[in-house]
Amino acid sequence: MSEQLQVLAVAAGGGAVVGVLGLLAGWLLRRRSLRWQLALVAVVSVTTVLVGVVAIAQLMFLSRHDLGVVMLVTLAAAVVSLAVAAILSEALVRWSRRVRAEVRRIGGGLPEGPAPHAPAELRDLAGELARARHRLEEAAARESRLEESRRELVSWVSHDLRTPLAGIRAMAEALEDDLAVDPARYHRQIRGEVDRMVEMVDDLFELSRIHAGVLRLQPEVVLLGDLVSEAIAGADPVARARRVRLEGDVQPGLQVAVDPAGLGRVLGNLIVNGIRHTPADGSVHVAARSVDGGVELEVTDGCGGIDDESRERVFDVGYRGSAARTPESPLDDVHTSRAGLGLAIVKGIVEAHHGAVAVANVGADEAGVAGCRFVVRLPAPI
Repeated sequence: MSEQLQVLAVAAGGGAVVGVLGLLAGWLLRRRSLRWQLALVAVVSVTTVLVGVVAIAQLMFLSRHDLGVVMLVTLAAAVVSLAVAAILSEALVRWSRRVRAEVRRIGGGLPEGPAPHAPAELRDLAGELARARHRLEEAAARESRLEESRRELVSWVSHDLRTPLAGIRAMAEALEDDLAVDPARYHRQIRGEVDRMVEMVDDLFELSRIHAGVLRLQPEVVLLGDLVSEAIAGADPVARARRVRLEGDVQPGLQVAVDPAGLGRVLGNLIVNGIRHTPADGSVHVAARSVDGGVELEVTDGCGGIDDESRERVFDVGYRGSAARTPESPLDDVHTSRAGLGLAIVKGIVEAHHGAVAVANVGADEAGVAGCRFVVRLPAPI
């Protein structure tokens, strides 16, 4: 064996022994501070060099003086290595404590942000924690709004069910006691109230399917003009009763890939919602056109506009706006009286089609009446 190979073999053997012992020590110290880990790295490095030097010195028959010099140099290197390891470990411990403080602040308080001189990995980790905290705050805000919407929904549905039930009970008792002046009229009113409650229960069922993610769509390519015409025809009796004009303007030949029943319900809810909040002699306008990457549906009414708070919550479950936007009217019937579910259903169905819905205020028209515009954007058929 040549001299170089012999030196390499001796140094590698000694280094392997020290490395195995270092790994064993690292496993024993795995639960200790980073200070111990970095100190162990320095000790293993210096010890590996020291063992190799001593072994080679024995093979080369160095004098005691030369061996002592080599040992002193190695020990000096060990002291310097341990000092550097101690400084770096202290910095790492300080940075890790700052990251731990960031974790604790996820539940509250203001984040300080990552240390500017921390390693890139720790800065990235601190940044991810800050973003996670922001997402948790947004989720908590959404959950709070949903919980508030649920409470409002239960309150309003209870009221909307209690009122027709009380009327049905009173009319049924009048019929039983032969006190009804016009029994046929009472029967019609009872039937109307029952239909109103049935539609309310249907809305609740539809909304529960949307929120549970089990809404089943059967998309097909249809002419958007046909769907708009059917929706306008279905809402025309309500518009006539309220003396509201219904107008439509659809780009010819415009096609969409949607579930016809689902989009029909979206259009019906938006049109009836516009009719309900438009004063007499006003108008509700439905328009549809092709845009880049999809199709836009617009329903514009003369409601007078929506305040900022209501505009942010108009698609929440159970939200029906202020009293000014939900006036009690004798014209409310099965087609117009809802428990604040119509727009929530609209949003759920549109999002199930991978679309989006938004609302914005519009300026006064020629008659000086302001309103709002609901815009539904759907992807173009492939």
